[in-house]
Amino acid sequence: MKQILGYLFNHQTLTRAEAKSIMLEISENKFNESEVMTFITVFLMRSITIDEMEGFREALLELALPVDLQTTDLIDIVGTGGDGKDTFNISTLASFVVAGAGQKVAKQGNYGASSVSGSSNVLEKVGYRFKDNSSELQKDLEKANICFLHAPLFHPALKSVSALRKNLGMKTFFNFLGPLVNPVNLNFSLIGVANLEIARLYQYILQRQNISFTIVNSLDGYDEISLTNETKIINKNGEKIFSASELGFENISQESLYSGGSQEESAKIFMNILNGKGTKEQNSVVIANAAMALFSTEKFGSYSNCIEMAKESLESKKALNVLNALIN
Repeated sequence: MKQILGYLFNHQTLTRAEAKSIMLEISENKFNESEVMTFITVFLMRSITIDEMEGFREALLELALPVDLQTTDLIDIVGTGGDGKDTFNISTLASFVVAGAGQKVAKQGNYGASSVSGSSNVLEKVGYRFKDNSSELQKDLEKANICFLHAPLFHPALKSVSALRKNLGMKTFFNFLGPLVNPVNLNFSLIGVANLEIARLYQYILQRQNISFTIVNSLDGYDEISLTNETKIINKNGEKIFSASELGFENISQESLYSGGSQEESAKIFMNILNGKGTKEQNSVVIANAAMALFSTEKFGSYSNCIEMAKESLESKKALNVLNALIN
């Protein structure tokens, strides 16, 4: 590792093969904590390259536990995290709204490394028990239209760095890798990114995969459609910037997206929204992201129709019923 670090400190970058090899060695605990922390820190000081991202991704997918859900008609709705905005669990809520609207979801998530409450935190708080095999996940999908993959159970390689990431408390390249390494074979992906530089990396990588993708970035730095500012949306057809009104909603304040500052408060907000007790602003941002996910599949008609489907799923408590089915 010392040789690798010296190479990187000399302003060099890794090839795809080198990046893959190093990630495989990290997973095998060949390096001590200080070496791995220093390696991670390199990518806090400079941007990760496409070759490095693809190499790391290949290693994690190679090491991942295989998952077969007997269908590919699935979507993952996920953000990179690490945007520093401390929002409530918008993409997780949108996933339940989408499932309630009739689209099957295979969501991958994790504990928050640089946020108060990640998707795994909030689902654990509201009573969900993580599953670690295809059979149980498939049963969840059949009864609730959604299954949840707690990333550490399916990516053993992440266990060796989870404590380091938590102690560091900052976004790392592992945040950027997360949305790209869902072990499920799925047709659709809605990915939120916090900046356009990462959006470009994702666009390049996803264009080479057999997947229909939509990348969203709020121009004020949220890794989702936040409605606090304009949103750039990138897909196979190109890219365009939309205002909140063009997306069918009013602008909202950043304060209205706040998580509450603790896992308990985040879980309370999560359940309030599903129970019809969310604020107008909270409901709007969840519906906006759910509608974009539905629209990205090209299965449910116009974007306006997808808004109505998402709204109906949330307001009729179909999304809540999905959660109850998943837990029970």
